[in-house]
Amino acid sequence: MRLVIARCRVDYIGRLTAHLPTARRLLLVKADGSVSIHADDRAYKPLNWMSPPCRLVEEPADEAQALWVVTNKAGEELRITLEEIEHDSSHELGVDPGLIKDGVEAHLQELLAEHVETLGQGFTLVRREYPTAIGPVDLLCRDADGATVAVEIKRRGEIDGVEQLTRYLELLNRDPLLAPVTGVFAAQQIKPQAKTLATDRGIRCLVLDYEALRGTESTEFRLF
Repeated sequence: MRLVIARCRVDYIGRLTAHLPTARRLLLVKADGSVSIHADDRAYKPLNWMSPPCRLVEEPADEAQALWVVTNKAGEELRITLEEIEHDSSHELGVDPGLIKDGVEAHLQELLAEHVETLGQGFTLVRREYPTAIGPVDLLCRDADGATVAVEIKRRGEIDGVEQLTRYLELLNRDPLLAPVTGVFAAQQIKPQAKTLATDRGIRCLVLDYEALRGTESTEFRLF
């Protein structure tokens, strides 16, 4: 990645025209070929940019200036006139492993399997990712009476998740070794429409406290 801080002006010529008057800005040239111009606000959003594939050519404008011309396959141009360069450096970042989200469904499934009593007193785990012909059920459990319970786990519970669990229940209840099978729809948040549909289909809803499952105390809404 190349980082340039410079006083510059920018002109975009393409489907429309746009102009950024002279100001101090951050220019990012990434390994994927993208070029973007940033101000010290707008969070992550650039003022203007050219997405890859594109080509950057640096041309001298005059003794005091330099000109970057960025073009793409459509013939659009981003013309960046650099009047004064304050910083210019290049850095090799390597391959990024990507964003790892805390609290995704796989983590919730793992935690709930470890603390299956969260589903109810006397619950035991039969298997995680119980296979069916239409996909795996997140958790297959037995309740205190030994009855089979299928659990579908989501971060945000919506109607699609209820429909998914309904299909699993219809299939599982055809197996005489498992039937009757009831369902639990578990999520960190459950939308009212999803809760209404689940209740109508005899599926119990359970709101999960991720911090409690992790064994840590939540500090949300606390002053001290």
